[in-house]
Amino acid sequence: MGKSKSRKFKRPQFSPNSKHGNNAGEEAIEKDEEEGEAFSPAGDLLEKLQSPSPDIREFACASISRLVQQTQVIPSFLQRDVVRCLGPMLLDKSFAVRETAAGALRNLSACGSFEVCDDMVKQDVMTPLVALLKECSAGFHSNSVPSSKSKEEQKNYTEDIANEAINLLWNVCESSSRAVSVFSKEGLLDVVMSCLERHSENVELAVSAAYCLQTVTEDNPELLCRLTPSSLQVLESVMMSSQSTMEHLLLRTLAAGCVWNLKSALPSSSQAETLSAVMRILSNTLEVDAGQAILELKEQESRRREEGEGREVQPCSDQPGEETGSREGDGMEEGDAETGKPNTSPDNDISDLLPPKNEEVKQATALLSAQQTSLEIIVNMCCSDDPSDDEWEELSSSDESDMCAESSLWECSGAQVLSPLCLSAEIHAALISFLLPEKVLKKTEFPSSAALDTCMKCPAWKSLIKKMHRVQCRALFCLHNMLSVMEGEALGGVVALQALAEHLSQLVFSQPEIPKEDEFLEAVTSAVRSLLQIMASRNIPQCMNPQQLIGLCEAAAQCSHTSVRVNAIAILGITGSTLAKQHHTADKLQMIGSFLLQVATKDPSLVGTGEALDALFDVFADGVEAEQAARHIKLLPALRTLQPVFKAKMRKEGREKYSPDQLCVLDNVKVNLRRFISYLETLEKKPNP
Repeated sequence: MGKSKSRKFKRPQFSPNSKHGNNAGEEAIEKDEEEGEAFSPAGDLLEKLQSPSPDIREFACASISRLVQQTQVIPSFLQRDVVRCLGPMLLDKSFAVRETAAGALRNLSACGSFEVCDDMVKQDVMTPLVALLKECSAGFHSNSVPSSKSKEEQKNYTEDIANEAINLLWNVCESSSRAVSVFSKEGLLDVVMSCLERHSENVELAVSAAYCLQTVTEDNPELLCRLTPSSLQVLESVMMSSQSTMEHLLLRTLAAGCVWNLKSALPSSSQAETLSAVMRILSNTLEVDAGQAILELKEQESRRREEGEGREVQPCSDQPGEETGSREGDGMEEGDAETGKPNTSPDNDISDLLPPKNEEVKQATALLSAQQTSLEIIVNMCCSDDPSDDEWEELSSSDESDMCAESSLWECSGAQVLSPLCLSAEIHAALISFLLPEKVLKKTEFPSSAALDTCMKCPAWKSLIKKMHRVQCRALFCLHNMLSVMEGEALGGVVALQALAEHLSQLVFSQPEIPKEDEFLEAVTSAVRSLLQIMASRNIPQCMNPQQLIGLCEAAAQCSHTSVRVNAIAILGITGSTLAKQHHTADKLQMIGSFLLQVATKDPSLVGTGEALDALFDVFADGVEAEQAARHIKLLPALRTLQPVFKAKMRKEGREKYSPDQLCVLDNVKVNLRRFISYLETLEKKPNP
């Protein structure tokens, strides 16, 4: 009980919920079919792609680009083979058609699901995309210019097309291992590097390339074999760039992430120096006060407008054919630990995917994206490489099952604390040297109220609010991982840990009511869980009382994501196990036990039920106070009633909904439940004290 896995981030895509997703899409298709092909906007636009007029083809591509931002119409286009229709347009004779076609496919990949991207690869979008990218790369260095265009116009078109194509490549590689394999085999690393080389002239293209490279270099040994010294030199050049804009800050941060992914391919003689360079960039990125920077950028915008240089900013969604951003915009909601699906925005607002038109908003967005990326890199640094981490992170009872084969479960009271993972001495020292724990902790604070108020008053700046909160959540996840892999002394010792408990308590309990946003709840419960594990293992008093923690757990219990509910259960298990060793705590144990029993009985997931049972085993494993509380809440009859229900649910749902590893854990819970009931029956025969 209480084992807390460190977390690793991967980049999921924008994923609509049912409100704007499948049902609406099906209705659109049905309506489309009822009205007939002649009245179908999808069919009409795809037909226009065959027009001999480049202007009409460009118009059709731009219209498709705009329409597929409405997720409910995507099925209608997919039904008509939009990928096979748009694919050839990537190699159209008209550069304008190429760019708008790439933008349309980019939008389709960004606003569609994992399955849509995978289907795009199956429909061979990679063949024309690879050809286009190689042609763009060659065009960067080509001196041949069509007579109808100046050299500058030719360069801009080539780079604009390359930017759209790189973003499309990034999106499909995030969702499809087949696309990543094509990337490696077709030598697209050289193409991406040629885009990165243009960072001084075209930072937007370089940032897109860096995002793509960060995706394809993660856990990709096939690509590592193809890495050349010149590629590393390009990354080094980017990391050493000195431009001061926020976009360049983002670019350097992404390059640092790429180098981290490629660390095993670096010469051993340069690894220490490279690690130091990576940490320095992450530290510099987190050093920036985002709230203050946003206020300064807003003042800069106001001055620009007063001087008559500004123009009215139109909402991006009103621009026909406007391409969306790639998937980083929606953040890396890790999603449900049980299903592995990404979390989705309740409002399903795809405006977060759209690139800002306003230059100051663009810079602010780049800063927040850089800080989010920095935190995610640190999260992954402080993460186990054990593939089992991606299974059920709550594999707590499996750790105890072997132990309980020789000694009874209830003799093993107290939270089982995860030993620090194998964080190398070099990484540990670098984190401390660059003050990253302190900087991460600073980012866990709520965003600046002044910055939030400023963004709330201006529609063009509102998208930054979600991004500011996302940085806070990433920092909390980062704190969770750091607590899992670093010794308490390295984080400041007892006093610092108690101060951290006070800080987390303020985050959660200082508001009129506990925040209920899923992402925040998952992040803060992960951090609280890790901290309480450490403090319990070292018998360090902490400031959060059971009533407060139950309030947090009640909020978490309403969350649809199993991982949040499991964190809450673990928090109560750790707290209860600590209280069971103290005197005069029976009332508090009754409160905790009643809540855990309710969760074990009502949680919709076997994962939640299993964790709640594990917590009950730990809390009521031993001690006079625990025995008294167990009798008062009638724990034994409640578990007797629950036992057959739990077994039946396992038989009915087990193999359909859960992985073999999860089933192994649940089997252990089932065995331990039988043993624990026998233990309580033995206690019942004892006379009351």
